Amino acid sequence: MITTETNMLPEIENLIKALQPDSITAERKVVLQPLVDFIQEKTTNDQEIRINFICTHNSRRSHLSQVWAQTMATYFNIKNVNCYSGGTEATALFPMVAETLKNQGFQIQKLSDTSNPVYAIKYSENEHPVIGFSKSYEDSFNPASQFAAVMTCSQADGGCPFIPGAEKRVPITFEDPKAFDNTPQQAEKYAERSIQIATELFYIFSQINK
Repeated sequence: MITTETNMLPEIENLIKALQPDSITAERKVVLQPLVDFIQEKTTNDQEIRINFICTHNSRRSHLSQVWAQTMATYFNIKNVNCYSGGTEATALFPMVAETLKNQGFQIQKLSDTSNPVYAIKYSENEHPVIGFSKSYEDSFNPASQFAAVMTCSQADGGCPFIPGAEKRVPITFEDPKAFDNTPQQAEKYAERSIQIATELFYIFSQINK
């Protein structure tokens, strides 16, 4: 799909162009397809597209997914997309997530320095930044209805069979980079997970016919 001028930050644009969506297996594409279908239906009907990425602690995978989904929606010029994230409980956005995104070209501004800090995560010169902080999926910051609930971890997927207000519930789970915290491989594994999530969301938004 041809993209329009998005004023994407240069490092991010270069990273996106280097992604390899052809590496996604046929089996994984089956897992991704329900989210493609949700976005396509909303796009076809010119409706708002709300996606809430949900994980247990809203600290790692759900934030990476939220940020990359919003980025890819802009990259592919899919209109009316608003991406959110939440947890079954609130903790804090893990600092290595912000560091990973910064290393991949995002502009990160820390808006508050509390036990649950708030970050502005900018991917484009002209778009609103993604506001990143840990919250429950039912937090008032998130949509109450007419959204897709994307379960990014198996624990939340198993523990939350019903998400109030969700139009569609889609399990797209990722391995937790937390397993590598405080090891020499930490930075590498967080970057690897971010790239996987970016690649799969690139594929999802690339499938949308405008």
